[in-house]
Amino acid sequence: MSAKPLLIPTPLGAMLGRLPAYPGSLFFVTGLNLALSKQLAPDVTQMLLGKKLRLRVTDAHWAFDFEWRNKRFVACQNVGEADLTISASAHDFVLLARRQEDPDTLFFSRRLAMEGDTELGLLVKNTIDAIELPMVNLEPFKPAQVLARLRARWTLRQSH
Repeated sequence: MSAKPLLIPTPLGAMLGRLPAYPGSLFFVTGLNLALSKQLAPDVTQMLLGKKLRLRVTDAHWAFDFEWRNKRFVACQNVGEADLTISASAHDFVLLARRQEDPDTLFFSRRLAMEGDTELGLLVKNTIDAIELPMVNLEPFKPAQVLARLRARWTLRQSH
């Protein structure tokens, strides 16, 4: 664990915070469904029914709201309180997704927070700990990689 967590620069976070959350929630639940929906036990999905979850990316000023419905996660509008809110920086969420950091370590170092339904929070944490998640490869999303792909597409279009 690094001594100082990496954070999105404040001006960029403020700009990101002005973007509408709902399209981001749709993107987020698509990834969540690909990674988790088929691996969740029936007792877990039963406890998730009717519960609104919120993932809050503190340094990006984003909050993604979602719930379990019709055997999958669905995005919902950021209206009202969530039953469970999980908060951390973008970097810490990436570390969690890649299994490079333990949620308990982040929680006790005050880099991960859970607010709301404690029982639901423990269910989510224990479920994620028990599931074999695929490693998230972020290499293709690095700015240099994205720009190289865009440049290649542009060059291909120009040559036709």
